Amino acid sequence: MDVFILQLFNGISVSSILLLIALGLAITFGLMKVINMAHGELIMIGAYSTYLTQNLFHAYMPSSWFNWYFVISIPASFLIAFLFGLLLEVSLIRHLYGRPLDSLLATWGVGLLLQQLARSVFGAPNVAVTSPSWLNGGMRILSDVVLPYKRLFIVGLVAACLIAMYFYIYRSLEGRRMRAVMQNRDMAACLGVSTRRVDAMTFAIGSGIAGIAGCALTLMGPIGPSLGTYYIVDAFMVVVLGGVGKLVGTVLGALGIGVFNTMFEYWTNASLGKVLVFLCIVAFLQWRPSGFVAMRTRSLD
Repeated sequence: MDVFILQLFNGISVSSILLLIALGLAITFGLMKVINMAHGELIMIGAYSTYLTQNLFHAYMPSSWFNWYFVISIPASFLIAFLFGLLLEVSLIRHLYGRPLDSLLATWGVGLLLQQLARSVFGAPNVAVTSPSWLNGGMRILSDVVLPYKRLFIVGLVAACLIAMYFYIYRSLEGRRMRAVMQNRDMAACLGVSTRRVDAMTFAIGSGIAGIAGCALTLMGPIGPSLGTYYIVDAFMVVVLGGVGKLVGTVLGALGIGVFNTMFEYWTNASLGKVLVFLCIVAFLQWRPSGFVAMRTRSLD
């Protein structure tokens, strides 16, 4: 029972990280149909924003305040990645809507530029971010089961982001405008919706969530210029498996990949576990090509 509970928690922890990474991609790729290969670099921007916030607190704030730098780094990471995403959309992405292959190549090039920029500014070696003391240790629920506070905090952060995105997309005026533009751009424009503004804000919000994901990843270990490249494939798998354009499907896809990946790695090893997860995804998409949750539409196949 101890082993089962620990593996289940590890699976949920991995799923929460994948969900936070894929949440921004679910907006840019799932709703906007833009293949953003620079999504991993936006995650890296959020991680380095946390690193800079830590250094600023260490240099200019009283030592008693240092433990609260991480609370400030979460909105700071969102804001900086938001601004980068907004700049990217205004300067490049707006010219590539409806051209998925062009957007793939262009954002891949942007990702390489951002990686090189990070190497020039921060150096090629990885840098460490010191976790606040209130996240050290863990919560003991059984004699041999200890749940780390860091992973519990990430699960809570993901839940908060998911709830915020749900209320934004489905319960706010801006969210209704966003869904209207993604479903029928011409009709939304005829009804007075500024499609250009909606496009820019949607892409920027997806980029900001990627920045929060990078902030959370600093709790897991050192960060470097290629941080995002380790997660971009898994993020696309989560969005495709869950169903393009559906928030509930993204949650189900992240849970499925995270839990099965953890279980397979426990029974076999890391490499074989990843292969088995890929095989399961391929088999599932053969059965349900639209993913867990299909987008409802009035068009006929």
